[in-house]
Formats: sequence, C-alpha cells, structure tokens
Amino acid sequence: MLHQVIDRRLSGKNKSIGNRERFLRRYRDQIRDAVRKAVGDRSIRDIEQGTDITLPRRDVSEPVFNHGSGGIRESVHPGNREYVKGDHIPRPQGGGGGGGRGASPDGQSEDDFVFRISREEFMNYFFDDLALPRLIRTQLLADAPEWKTRRAGFVSEGNPTSLHVVRSMRVALGRRIAMGSDARAELRKAEEHLAFLQGRPETPSSEIDAIKAEIEQLRARLARVPFLDPFDLRFRHRVREPLPTSKAVMFCLMDVSGSMDEARKDLAKRFFILLYLFLTRHYERTDVIFIRHHTQAAEVTEDEFFHATESGGTVVSSALVLMNEIIRERYMGSEWNIYGAQASDGDNWQQDSSKCRDLLDGKLLPLCRYFAYVQVADEDQNLWEEYMRVRDANTNFAMQKIVTPAQIFPVFRDLFKKSPAGAGAA
Repeated sequence: MLHQVIDRRLSGKNKSIGNRERFLRRYRDQIRDAVRKAVGDRSIRDIEQGTDITLPRRDVSEPVFNHGSGGIRESVHPGNREYVKGDHIPRPQGGGGGGGRGASPDGQSEDDFVFRISREEFMNYFFDDLALPRLIRTQLLADAPEWKTRRAGFVSEGNPTSLHVVRSMRVALGRRIAMGSDARAELRKAEEHLAFLQGRPETPSSEIDAIKAEIEQLRARLARVPFLDPFDLRFRHRVREPLPTSKAVMFCLMDVSGSMDEARKDLAKRFFILLYLFLTRHYERTDVIFIRHHTQAAEVTEDEFFHATESGGTVVSSALVLMNEIIRERYMGSEWNIYGAQASDGDNWQQDSSKCRDLLDGKLLPLCRYFAYVQVADEDQNLWEEYMRVRDANTNFAMQKIVTPAQIFPVFRDLFKKSPAGAGAA
C-alpha cells in the first residue's frame, strides 16, 4: 500500500513550516533583493543575524476570483448634477484607481508585508549567487566522496514512494494476457459449440447443460487471475555514483604596516571576515591560509590574523613570497584550486611594488585560479599602478577599492559573483 506522510508540525508562534518554505520559494527574488538592501545598514558583527524583510504589498498579492453581478441592473445615484444619460465619463487620473497606495480619500490603505527571516535563511540568501571563480572538480576522494543519484531502470522491489504505476500496470496487463490466453481460447470454442448445439433442435439438453457448466468453469478460471499481483510491481531504481570533488585553498594576505591605521585595518578585517564566512558556509573542503605582513610576512592563526596588534614598515612582496613558498610546499598538484585575496593601503616601496608585479606575473597567477586585490585607500599608490598592469595582462586577476564600510558588500559581491554558465575553468 502506498503511504503519503504529511509533516504538519508547527514552527514558532504556531506557524506551518511547509507554508513558510513555499512562501520563501515563491518570492525568492524579492527576498534576495531585500536582503541585499538590508546588509548595507548593518555591521560585520551583525551579518549573521536574522532581519525583518519588507516586501511591497503588490509583490505578494494573490489573485482572487469573485462571482460577477450578471444580468441587467439599473440603479439611481442621487446628487448627480454633472451628467445625463449618454454622457461619457472621463477616466480618473492615475490609472483608474482614484488614488495611490498611500493616503486614500476614505483614510484606508494597506501596509507593506513585513516578516522575519532566520539567521540561516539570511546567510543563504546573501551568498546565494556567489561562488569561487573558475573552481573545477579535480579528483575522486576515497574517504568522503560526493555522490550523484541517477536512474537505472526498474526493479521488482523498492520503496513505495518509488512505485511506477504505469510500468506496474503494463506488466500486470501482460501477465493477465499470458495467463488467460489458453482459457480464453477454450472459452471461445465452448461458446461457439454451445451456439451450434442450441441451433440444432435434436440436441439433448444434457449435452447443452454440460457445455454450459464447462463455460462457467472457464469463466471462473479467468476470474481467478488477479488484476494486480505483487510480482507485477515495478519500482524506479536509482544508483549512486561518486562525483569528482573540488579541493581549494584560499590565501588571505593582509597588510598591517604602520601606514595602515585603525580605520583601514578595520575595513580589511571586515572584508576578510565576510570572505571567511562565505568560504566556511559554502565549501567544506577549503583550506584557509592567513598571512599578515609588514616588513616580514608570517603565517598566523585565524585569531592572530584578526586580533594581533603587531605592526611595522611595509614590504608587500614578503607576503607574496611566503604564499609562493607555501604553495610549493603543500599545494602543488592539479587537484588543488588555489585562490588569493590581498588587502593593503597600497603604500609600498617603488622597487618592491615592481617586485610584487613580477611575483604575480611569473609565479603566482600561473598557479592561481583567481586572485583579488582590495585597496583600502582612495589615493592611487605605486602598488595600485603596478597591479593595474597585472590586471591588464591576466584575466584571473581583479582589483577594487574600498574606502567606506558601505562599499564592502558591493565590492565583495562584484569580486565573487558567479560566472555565467560555460565560463569554465582556466
């Protein structure tokens, strides 16, 4: 027997989980736009909290069907001093409604629809259309592979929810035809013989009765053939196949030199916090390497990267050299997707800036799927000028400026937006 299970559990405030999920699917685009507008008014530390989403009433309105009045109706409206029978009344200004959604002549209006989404829903919508650029699946993992389910024909045993009704009835029909073919042939001959005997007056009644008894037995024999037998049931068969999985590493390079004041460091940290949240939520097998640098670069832990107070001069190339060494030591091989994200104010020695360009062009970018540079200062420093030459020569290098906290989210979305289908890997 086929069973259907309906989850009627209620979420908070006696609201149906199923209804909420249908609502979120139906208005996915409107909610995504509302989330993007909401993130501009909150700080990084509040990014993972839920929020109230406001949707215009026109976007969530549902069609309503009413019975028309019908027939011929006449009515008298007292107080008419302008029109007589046959006059054409002009259309009201504003599309026929006579007023907007705001104030109305009778003092009635409709508010926008407001509801609250949870922390998980907010983050899912915020990162919905973002992805690591040029990420490719490179290998099959033996310890924890990813699986894909595909159809593999039909089987005679399975879950009731996988029952294929049409195929089962087709098998049952073939079985009934095969099992009853002999009996139907004998029944047809017996009925023809009975008709022949009944057409002869001299045929004894006992012989006719015997033929009739035989016909009843054959019909009973056909009636015993079951309409649907458990043997007839066919279920959709699905098999799991291992999928190639992606292995990626993200290098986070942050300038902590003396020219990076607290405001600029705060902008850089906010950008990397957002990047870290994005990676940990969407990519399970992604290593994150944190590198801080002034005159010297060092690989640090996550806590040290965001909270250490060490500072000094500026040698940006030290971070790129360390990144290259770590790649050569740990992440060489075609199975790794290598990414880099660098934040600096751009203040650097002229000779060292040209060295940074050579390191990117000659060593790092040939190994990287994508490298993003964010300058947390508005003025064009020598490092910015050198990196512009790198950007013009490499399609997997991007650079942006962040001057105010309000620019963090738009820049982040621009750097890590999903590529069009078919953009492919490098």
